Amino acid sequence: MKCDVLTLFPDILTAYLKESILKRAQENKLLEVKLLNIRDFASGTHRTVDDAPYGGGAGMVFKPEPLFKAIDFLKEDKEPRKIVLLSPQGRPFDQAMAEEFSHETQRFIFICGRYEGIDERIRSIVDEEVSIGDYVITGGELAALIIIDAVTRLVPGALGDERSAEDESFSWGLLDYPHYTRPREFRGMQVPEVLLSGNHRDIKFWRRKEALMKTLNIRPDLIEKVSLTDEDKKILNEIKEEKQ
Repeated sequence: MKCDVLTLFPDILTAYLKESILKRAQENKLLEVKLLNIRDFASGTHRTVDDAPYGGGAGMVFKPEPLFKAIDFLKEDKEPRKIVLLSPQGRPFDQAMAEEFSHETQRFIFICGRYEGIDERIRSIVDEEVSIGDYVITGGELAALIIIDAVTRLVPGALGDERSAEDESFSWGLLDYPHYTRPREFRGMQVPEVLLSGNHRDIKFWRRKEALMKTLNIRPDLIEKVSLTDEDKKILNEIKEEKQ
């Protein structure tokens, strides 16, 4: 994954990008992130990037000039780019979109908004708007990190063990099954015997059932979207009967 992030606060992203999986992915050339400060492309003594909205109203609005100049600068190398505006008005980001982005051959430009909003003319150069949820946060930096993190995990080699990404919540449409490690007993709580049996078929069945049970209890809406096998349907019926 290759991306440029346009932001007023690059330090917010720097700290996270220097740790854990994202750090290793960059060291192994699986991820490339360049941070550009939008204020560097603003004109005037004070490098102003916002102004009051026409028509009045609360808050300030992101000026178009700095962002247009920044994107023109990035496009000078002629590398194909997909421009993504992080916005509450965008397409909801989910695991399916993370998968989609992980196969993207173009370099991403993530625009991190701030203030009350952006000048509407900025949208004329945006390829896609993406939202991380139906709530309001201070700026697009956290959204950019969430997307970069989620997509990088799907890049082959980023996690070390490819099964990690395959087995995680949402990768197979369901919430994840419970995980256990040593010690076998902790404060009276035992590891399920099936996980100690060595019977891989039984373990696989138990994990699938637990995932289905958790999803049914916590996120039943996901059950309607996932492609269920005949065995899954049988397990769900058993779970529902047990609950009754």
